[in-house]
Amino acid sequence: MKKTFRILTVGLSVAVFGFVGFKVLSPAAKTGLAKTPDQRTRMAEGRAEPDEHGADRVFISDAKLAAGGVALGAAGSAVLSETLHLNGILRANQESVVQVTPRFPGVVRDIRKRIGDAVVKGDQLASIESNQSLTAYDLKAPISGTIIERQISLGEYASEQKPAFVVADLSTIWVDLSVYRHDFKRVRIGDEVLIDPDDGGENIKATISYVSPVGASDTQTALARAVLTNPDGRLRPGLFVTARLVLAKRNAPVAVRVGAIQTLESKTIVFVREGDKIEARPVLIGESDAQHAEVKSGLSEGERYVAENSFVAKAEMYKGGAAGE
Repeated sequence: MKKTFRILTVGLSVAVFGFVGFKVLSPAAKTGLAKTPDQRTRMAEGRAEPDEHGADRVFISDAKLAAGGVALGAAGSAVLSETLHLNGILRANQESVVQVTPRFPGVVRDIRKRIGDAVVKGDQLASIESNQSLTAYDLKAPISGTIIERQISLGEYASEQKPAFVVADLSTIWVDLSVYRHDFKRVRIGDEVLIDPDDGGENIKATISYVSPVGASDTQTALARAVLTNPDGRLRPGLFVTARLVLAKRNAPVAVRVGAIQTLESKTIVFVREGDKIEARPVLIGESDAQHAEVKSGLSEGERYVAENSFVAKAEMYKGGAAGE
């Protein structure tokens, strides 16, 4: 009987203290009180929670975003372009290509330049011993440029019937684009075109300067050409490129980068930066082009969002959701 009385007494004490407001802290709450503000921030980082609108958001620091290569942008107006995709190839500007042919046939006694060498007009390319006079004469560069072909070797017979060198001024390059017959009426001289050399750099803006009046029987296409400046040698003849011919333009009041758009739980979302949180904001997307997408609702002008490497924010959101379960 004494043991039973003591147990009942303890239970009564707990009940009384609970009635007057005594609070028993959970282990998690005790841990939170034991930490400094910075430590509590680090504990919260990476945990997902819903905001007042029901959108998921996760705590993540600027340092962690930077480490993941995430770049932020501000939602704002952008010009969207309706474009026609074309394939093409880079070629040396044939108006700046010269074949260097020996004046007299003879034996090649000396070669001064190789393929890829830069030359200045008047530079000696080779020395040839004439069959007629048995004296050597110099073969010189007629223009400044780059040696792109060499068709003679030391000691061989050089003929005036065959070019010994080909010199090209590569400061300008042709890009020849293939246009299919159902698109002929959409391509005109003066149209803007964006060239992608597929080298990781920015697209190159140019204009169509020539449209061929005849087609190619083997490809059933016609040629459209743009001339590109090439001061740093970025463009190399023989390489394939893609292009977007600009057909029409319109302004979108609020737009984001195309790479910012993600899908989360069957919703189209953009990751928005709010203080120290990233929010998965549902948005309604309108028209888009290769660079920007119009946002019809869900995002306001000036709001900061994850513009590049948004998959990093998506991964953090999934991790945060798993941690909160």
